[in-house]
Amino acid sequence: MKRLLLFLSLALSIHAIAADKPNILIILIDDLGYGDVGCYGATAVKTPNVDRLAREGLRFTDGHCTSGTCTPSRYAIMTGEYPWRKKGTGVLPGDAGLIIEQERGTLPATLQKAGYATGAIGKWHLGLGPQGGPDWNGEIKPGAREVGFDYSFIMAATGDRVPCVYVENGRVVGLDPKDPIKVNYSAPFPGEPTGKANPELLKLHYSHGHDMAIVNGISRIGYMQGGKSALWKDEDMADTFTQKAVKFVEENKDHPFYLYFATQDIHVPRVPNPRFAGATTMGPRGDAIAEMDWSVGEILSTLDRLKLTDKTLIVFTSDNGPVVDDGYKDEAVEKLGSHKPAGPWRGGKYSIYEGGTRVPFIVRWPGRVKPGVSSALVCQVDFHASFAELVGQPLNTEKQWDSQNQLAALLGDSKEGRDSMIEDANGRAVRAGSWKYIPPRPGVKRNVANNVETGNDPQGQLYDVSADNGETSNVISAHPEKVAELNKILDSTRDAGRHP
Repeated sequence: MKRLLLFLSLALSIHAIAADKPNILIILIDDLGYGDVGCYGATAVKTPNVDRLAREGLRFTDGHCTSGTCTPSRYAIMTGEYPWRKKGTGVLPGDAGLIIEQERGTLPATLQKAGYATGAIGKWHLGLGPQGGPDWNGEIKPGAREVGFDYSFIMAATGDRVPCVYVENGRVVGLDPKDPIKVNYSAPFPGEPTGKANPELLKLHYSHGHDMAIVNGISRIGYMQGGKSALWKDEDMADTFTQKAVKFVEENKDHPFYLYFATQDIHVPRVPNPRFAGATTMGPRGDAIAEMDWSVGEILSTLDRLKLTDKTLIVFTSDNGPVVDDGYKDEAVEKLGSHKPAGPWRGGKYSIYEGGTRVPFIVRWPGRVKPGVSSALVCQVDFHASFAELVGQPLNTEKQWDSQNQLAALLGDSKEGRDSMIEDANGRAVRAGSWKYIPPRPGVKRNVANNVETGNDPQGQLYDVSADNGETSNVISAHPEKVAELNKILDSTRDAGRHP
């Protein structure tokens, strides 16, 4: 009898632990700024589904990605490591090899160990295949599977980089073996048209760069030949990725799942489906935000329909700050109007100022996370350690130097988040409390092509971002003791793990 009671007790305990494990869904938007959605102040575009997440969840006002560009931010989410520690984590070409070491721990691998089904859908941009790049015409490995994903349906890099094909579980979708894919980032293929040589073939013209291979009437970065049957149609990408995400949720509804849903919106080229044309007054960039919000709504509706809403922890965020003109003549600048993509913050994508890393950051878990607003300093690099704690999995601290367990802040149990964090955009800055220190940095102060302030200044900069959210008043000469304190944090953080 005692043995039976012990068995029942253990069974109930295991059931209780399993019941406490929510589905985990990270919705990572591309190039979405702090001020690009309604719940963070936007009025020129309606985002009812993102606003619903904020209304039903915890909206962070000091939530950050690690870097002002995409590849490094995504690396940090996957690994729990600041990307500047590892060479080769800059913005990758479309034919780069996988930059995550297979032997290191990753967030999806940790959740796999906890019994989660894991899926990656959407933009990847972490490299595929061995160093030197993959053979696109066979099995592409290592890739998403080798770093912890049971299922993947991804694009290799970005919408403006070749190859313009989908990769599902390590193979190009719809590829005709009689028309093999070739990719080259150095030289064009003879006989293949390019945006530079054949502008008459373009339906969307480039403003700078993006003048190489033409796919779907849009010239890209890099050259590509073959694979005609596998090429994507930009206008259908949001539908395709969203349908795959919905299917993944449906197929894994009966057990815990982790879904990394990384949209191609609102990255260039901005070519939303025609049904979103004119959804805003801001042209394709605004319409792409509306399309992104639709994708979020489809996911939320699926969770509602399957009665998974209360069982699912959602994080909605962006890989970096906003950019308006990022290489195509899509009227984003001309039709911006009074809209402020970065909200009250200075800078944006490519910038070391707050607008580069301070992004929309919402956590929703009905019944567990109390709706509201949090000013805690939180960062995407902490997803790994925090969610490992949530599901009861230990981490190898020798490989996750930077990821902190900030679960209490993410769930709203604590008003306090990080003491400090390192921001990165071609150089490093440190945030500690309300202070932001940018060490002296050589180089141009403004990226002319994108009209984005880099944050470079040979004198160094110190701001109190609570009183000066526009980072307009450099008080470095008035607070030498604060500069010394923040420099010490930079040095100690660098020395704490693998050196760059």
